[in-house]
Amino acid sequence: MARSVLVTGGNRGIGLAIARELAAAGDAVAVTYRSGEPPEGLFGVRCDVTSTEDVDTAFAKAEAEHGPVEVVVANAGITRDTLLPLMKEEIFTEVLDTNLTGAYRVAKRACRGMLKMRRGRIVLISSVVGLSGSAGQSNYAASKAGLVGFARSLARELGSRGITVNVVAPGFVETDMTAALDAAQQEAILKNVPLGRAASGADIARAVRFLASDDAAYITGAVVPVDGGLGMGH
Repeated sequence: MARSVLVTGGNRGIGLAIARELAAAGDAVAVTYRSGEPPEGLFGVRCDVTSTEDVDTAFAKAEAEHGPVEVVVANAGITRDTLLPLMKEEIFTEVLDTNLTGAYRVAKRACRGMLKMRRGRIVLISSVVGLSGSAGQSNYAASKAGLVGFARSLARELGSRGITVNVVAPGFVETDMTAALDAAQQEAILKNVPLGRAASGADIARAVRFLASDDAAYITGAVVPVDGGLGMGH
């Protein structure tokens, strides 16, 4: 039976790869997007995760289309890279509001239906940077590290209701965002990846599909690195 799935930031990059992977596995997938157009073949809902009202509306539309949401992937995120002495406070808080508080809004709304069903899967998309740090990304790293503590607290709160909460921490992934880096920058990053290549969106998506599946029913509070070894030891 198809499960109702909601993927935030699911119109491009990692989010779209996750949405397509879950749809191919037989789930009924809705995606949120902040700008542009919804991806072809998926039910799209315009939503800014910094707005509680938008998040509530997105869930309501997904529920009306596919039924109570059983799997949520909180993927929506932004970067505003700046060295700390030059970082304005609004740049710091903007990243946290989208990446961390946005995940709080999404998970809180997801709980409403999952607690009634006494089952559910929540997967948060963090980053290797949240565990290892990165110069010029203190705001982004803080937001992505915060997801780990948030997820593990939720895992303890919700486990008795059959709801799992896990984190996927991607490394360097081939996306529109990373394509903007020049060849020298990409080469410098890949030198530190033991597997010697960037991840594809599909690499991340397959890990999410596993955590959302029955095969992962006894896994909660986990942080799964999909980074080619980039973040080993963290």
